[in-house]
Amino acid sequence: MKFVSSRSNTSLFSLKDTLFQGLAPDGGLFMPQKYPDQSLRRLRNMETKTFTDLALELAKPYLDEDIDDDGISKIVNEAFDFDIPFKHLKNDIYALELFRGPTLAFKDVGARFMARLINQINREKEDITILVATSGDTGGAVASGFNLMDNIKVVVLYPEGRVSKFQELQFTGLGNNINCLAVDGSFDDCQRMVKEAFSDIDLRKTLKMTSANSINIGRWLPQSFYYTWGMLKWLEENPDVFPVVSVPSGNYGNLTAGMLAYECGMPFNGFIAASNINNTVPVYIRSGIYQPQESVKTITNAMDVGNPSNFERMKYIGGSWKNISEMVSAFEFKDHEILKGIERVYHETGYILDPHSATGYLAMEKSKCKGFFIATAHPVKFLDVMPENIRDKVKVPSYHSQPGNEGLSIKISKDYSDLRNYLLKS
Repeated sequence: MKFVSSRSNTSLFSLKDTLFQGLAPDGGLFMPQKYPDQSLRRLRNMETKTFTDLALELAKPYLDEDIDDDGISKIVNEAFDFDIPFKHLKNDIYALELFRGPTLAFKDVGARFMARLINQINREKEDITILVATSGDTGGAVASGFNLMDNIKVVVLYPEGRVSKFQELQFTGLGNNINCLAVDGSFDDCQRMVKEAFSDIDLRKTLKMTSANSINIGRWLPQSFYYTWGMLKWLEENPDVFPVVSVPSGNYGNLTAGMLAYECGMPFNGFIAASNINNTVPVYIRSGIYQPQESVKTITNAMDVGNPSNFERMKYIGGSWKNISEMVSAFEFKDHEILKGIERVYHETGYILDPHSATGYLAMEKSKCKGFFIATAHPVKFLDVMPENIRDKVKVPSYHSQPGNEGLSIKISKDYSDLRNYLLKS
């Protein structure tokens, strides 16, 4: 399959182009040239007993022009070596648990897939710098996914003091080919610096770079796979109604991946953007006015984004504000509402939500719709902000291995020149 820019469909790009350019030449985000048929009718006739089986079928239309079946199978089987359970919580609300990977967050799905995809595509074994901004979970997932890969150098930018200690150690504690920059600013500053690097023509002549944020289609595309998995699991329990999906949302790569699955044939009854008080997109959904804002620090730090990059994809897929607002509703929650929600859900069901997943649950509950929410992270990652009376109930799961090294990072300002100088000298 070929790919186009979210800002223009006149030029076509190869899979390799999209992976290594990160952003389209016009500044847009890459999108599939067409949406493959991945409808229920087609998938129900296939042997898709596991998520890996399903992901293999869903990945082929995007990759098969560039990678043979054995290569695609290798990518999928190595990337998705963990379970994605579907659990009933209460009434008509279910959870799709995406935190069973090595860094306990949904971003393991996209990061591990992308790392193995780049390894397959980089047949010449060129030296590549992976540049990534993180508000928390992305850094750990990308660092883990690319750790110890030959010819790969990872540079993680994160807002100093705005990620949990658990999250920070997941990328600063690896060493090896993982390099970490603590930025004196917000996630939006980190994201801006990454975009400036990709727009810096002279720098790109010197370094072969790509991004591992969800702006990169190699990380974004596989996130659509678990929406299809969620639909199939939902219909096993609820065959007579299609679900609404509630998505904890910050940079909106997750929600727009669900929209992609919808365009490919999954008949969801809609989506809910579950937000904290950084509500740029919820305001747009209600009013049609998109006004980026300075991000505000909250207990749901991975969602502290004031100018979401993937809004480009939302506009591309939706086409108009009217279409988007009919497909996506939105609710936002303050810190105290999230904490009270975590306590209440635990007392009612025995299930412990992390703060981000809690926004998804609360939005689903508030909507009074039938469906499932995306459980994005394990609560152990956020013990420092969890309700005190629940903290001792949260245990590190056996499938997680925290880096044993002391965290190492370099402090830089939010000026792009600091990042540029680091990249040229390191």
